[in-house]
Amino acid sequence: MVQEDDFYLVNEFLNGDESAFNTIAKKYQKKIYWHARQMLGNHLDADEVTQEVLIVIYKKLKNFNFRSSLFTWIYKIVTTRSLNELRRRNVKKFFSVEDENLNITDGRDIINDISNKERINELKKTLDKLPTKQRQIFVMRNFDELSYEEISVITGKSVGGLKANYFHALKKVMEMTNEKE
Repeated sequence: MVQEDDFYLVNEFLNGDESAFNTIAKKYQKKIYWHARQMLGNHLDADEVTQEVLIVIYKKLKNFNFRSSLFTWIYKIVTTRSLNELRRRNVKKFFSVEDENLNITDGRDIINDISNKERINELKKTLDKLPTKQRQIFVMRNFDELSYEEISVITGKSVGGLKANYFHALKKVMEMTNEKE
């Protein structure tokens, strides 16, 4: 049903209804932002990528081929733009310590509990030590809750390769967190 609604909105936009794009933008803007935020690690970069992605969607929606869900297509754009941003700025960390008071799960509540802040910072430091591909898969599986099939469409990698990268990432995260205890 959601996919049919998205396809309807895309067709309406392609037929000249600008309000259909506004509906798409409102529907996916938060998801775009939080995916970019998880990959880039800070609000400013995520906000910039979100704006870029919305512009790309507006310009490229005529190229949407209806072979995947609109959600998957958008996530692929967000992932690509986020990785390009990381490469362009030669960022060595996915998760910066900036905005540490922001709750990474919903972005609205300020974390008041010191132990939660410490755990978030430790997770950021741990994820920073992972190779880029493993970090990306780990974030997409755990924070964005995407299936291997969805990640495969977004990244163009095989499901088997993704599972292997995820397994290695999970193993390293568990080893690193056990070392600190």
